[in-house]
Amino acid sequence: MTNLLLNPKKYRDRGYPDERSKEIMLKTIDWFEEKGLAKQKEQYHNREFAEDFRQFVTKEGIFETLFLPKGYGSDPNQYYSTYRMYEFSEICGFYGAAYWYCYHVSALGLNPVLMGDNEQLKHRCVAKLKENPFCAFGLSEKAHGADIYSTEMTLTPKGDGTYVANGSKYYIGNGNVASVISVFGKMADTGDYVFFVVDSNHPNYNLVKNIVDCNQQFVAEFELRDYPITPDDICTIGPKAWDDMLNTINVCKFNIGSGATGIVTHSFYEAINHASHRVLYGKKVTEFAHVRRLFLDAWLRLLGMKLFGLRATDYMRVANENDKRYLLYNPIMKMKVAIQGEQVHELLWDIIAAKGFEKDMYFEQAVAELRGFPKLEGTRHVNMALIAKLIPSYMFMPGEFEEVGRITDNRDDTFLFHQGRTRGYAKTKFHDYMIAYNSVSHLPNVKVFIDQINAYKNYLMVSGQNIAKQMQDFDYLLAVGELFTMVAYGQLIIESAKIEGVSEEVLNQMFDVFVRDFSTYAMDLYAKPLNTPEQVDAIAKMFKRPEPNPDEADKVLREEVYSLADEYIQNP
Repeated sequence: MTNLLLNPKKYRDRGYPDERSKEIMLKTIDWFEEKGLAKQKEQYHNREFAEDFRQFVTKEGIFETLFLPKGYGSDPNQYYSTYRMYEFSEICGFYGAAYWYCYHVSALGLNPVLMGDNEQLKHRCVAKLKENPFCAFGLSEKAHGADIYSTEMTLTPKGDGTYVANGSKYYIGNGNVASVISVFGKMADTGDYVFFVVDSNHPNYNLVKNIVDCNQQFVAEFELRDYPITPDDICTIGPKAWDDMLNTINVCKFNIGSGATGIVTHSFYEAINHASHRVLYGKKVTEFAHVRRLFLDAWLRLLGMKLFGLRATDYMRVANENDKRYLLYNPIMKMKVAIQGEQVHELLWDIIAAKGFEKDMYFEQAVAELRGFPKLEGTRHVNMALIAKLIPSYMFMPGEFEEVGRITDNRDDTFLFHQGRTRGYAKTKFHDYMIAYNSVSHLPNVKVFIDQINAYKNYLMVSGQNIAKQMQDFDYLLAVGELFTMVAYGQLIIESAKIEGVSEEVLNQMFDVFVRDFSTYAMDLYAKPLNTPEQVDAIAKMFKRPEPNPDEADKVLREEVYSLADEYIQNP
């Protein structure tokens, strides 16, 4: 039986090398379960900011343990682990986006400090975590959104070695309470980029409003009015401030996929629990043909999300100057996994129908909260533009790398705080994706998927240099990129499935889903008016149907999916 989904009532020890890591996860689960679903939903419907969560993580020192690399904080054995960040993010998402969001934007807010040049400031901000671990990332602005080049926040020298900050920021999570807010701006005299730190309690910090009014998050608009800044408050000035901004997002947007996985897992349990006890027209709901297909597809997609996330975590942990494969897997984690989460949720909602609107269900909360995840830290199109730059290197120019296993040890993922310049992205090297695919090419649906990959590769070769111009059209780029993303997504899932001991029957059924997805994306590309006749012919060869195996599908459904009924129910 494939037991990979998070189940707080049957917590699976993820193989941490220290008790502190496991303690964090168990205490967090216990805190949520002691609160119970009714209280949690009451706070959700009252749009209550997660102040109780802030008090909990402060008391337990959780962010200090999770966020800091070696050499910071009070623990001499401190280390930064993407693996435990992944699991904590998933747990937070499992219980509610408000808790996940407070965690996520706190990591975003602290990272520019930890990546910066000011060692004294790092230790000062780390010390603040003991009193108030909620941080904020002051990047976006109302007029410019994702156009960070147009940032208007300024830091002006006063002539005595100090500065004043003026400007406003928008879409800033935790902006109401954060004691560490890393603010991105420009030097008024030189135009250089700069990161500096402010405190929401300062009198020159004006909290304008919460710009959302539909959930528990506080997403702030704030203004700095002649806010006094000394050199002790400045993280970095110059080109490195720009790199630190992008590298912070590189690290933290990974949380989006794991948070979405947590949300959907909780909704899955509610859906399977409800459907397994429901009888309509004298027949169990779970025996209706369409429900069987919906549950099987939903579980396979959810398992794929989890497998990809675990494997992408390994590549984050081995990253170094000569191994930056995470630069592809990270945006896929952010975008693809989060969008898969939406698809899973729609499948589940089709099963439980009106039940999904009930106010006492976690599900109705997830319906509203999950929709935002793919839209955080860059839109789908922005992340796809990054992904598409790596198509030539990934598809045609594989490099040589040592094999990477599952990494749960206490190594310090310190490279993530020293990623360096953000140039040369398109030259990133990857190992040969066919190593993974060939290892399971005997599975009928993997074989069909390999045929689709080869057809896609042929399409790229037929397209030649013309495709670069075509992909200047973002609509076309998105269609090309979705197919490419499927190749890398499937590769890491195969690698992860082998590590986790997932059966070949499950993997074959999962690729039944992926073959259908690939054909759907190919049809979207096929319809684009920019295609040449040669491209149209090449794209048509990507249309494939999976190899059906009803007996295998039934076995996976009954032994894997339906066995999860009543396995988890949140405390009332």
